[in-house]
Amino acid sequence: MRRLYSTFADSWPGIGLLLMRVVVGAVLLVGTGLKLWHEPSLRIALGSASLAAAGLLLVVGLWTPVAGVVIAVIEIAQILRVDEHPVVGLLAGTIAAALAMLGPGRWSVDARLFGWRRIEAPLRKK
Repeated sequence: MRRLYSTFADSWPGIGLLLMRVVVGAVLLVGTGLKLWHEPSLRIALGSASLAAAGLLLVVGLWTPVAGVVIAVIEIAQILRVDEHPVVGLLAGTIAAALAMLGPGRWSVDARLFGWRRIEAPLRKK
């Protein structure tokens, strides 16, 4: 992960990334929960379970690039396959792809596990 991002954004950009992660993850969790509740076919269940897992990973900020790409690919496939209005899927897929490119931000599990560590060296006495 450290090779993907030189820094993990903090301050206002980090808060913006946190909001993006939480909103997209919540939309995916609610949407997939409704699909699993009403349409239990195997194909829909597998796609919804994958989206729910990736949405949960996105909310906590763990493996953000992988979760973002998985969400973007599944949402694009659903847009091309389903005849419904694709606005929510388009927005969720686009924001997830952007998060995969930008990174999770300072307030994430990725930053805690893979962020740069600062080591303070004590001053030498002469």
